[in-house]
Amino acid sequence: MTTTPRTIQPAGWAQPRGYANGMAARGELLAVAGQIAWDEQCKIVSDDFAAQFRQALANVLTVVRTAGGTPTDVISLTVYVIDRQRYLASASELGRVWRELLGRHYPAMALVEVSALVEPRAQIEIQALAVLSCGDTP
Repeated sequence: MTTTPRTIQPAGWAQPRGYANGMAARGELLAVAGQIAWDEQCKIVSDDFAAQFRQALANVLTVVRTAGGTPTDVISLTVYVIDRQRYLASASELGRVWRELLGRHYPAMALVEVSALVEPRAQIEIQALAVLSCGDTP
């Protein structure tokens, strides 16, 4: 039995760019709470959109690693933004951040525009699901 997540791509559907239509895996499910762009002292690292994306995604991956997982164990991301147009305008820079942190791993993903986040300076919040192997972890 494999614990490596596998991409689900329905026959005849166009290949998505930057995400998967579905992911399947066996193992322990890890739900990662929404992470924003704050550091270990709960201070927002920057007002720059791409810098906030990088920190929020890095925070998600820190939680995954702390649970014993790796970035490729992430099967789903929900990205909440306060400005969809700014997200789209930053696509190439966000792509560079993505490749730095996740390489060519593209989980299932949703982007949701919201009017505000709990932290007033936060522009992005990322929530995730990961499937960890059922190995010797407690």
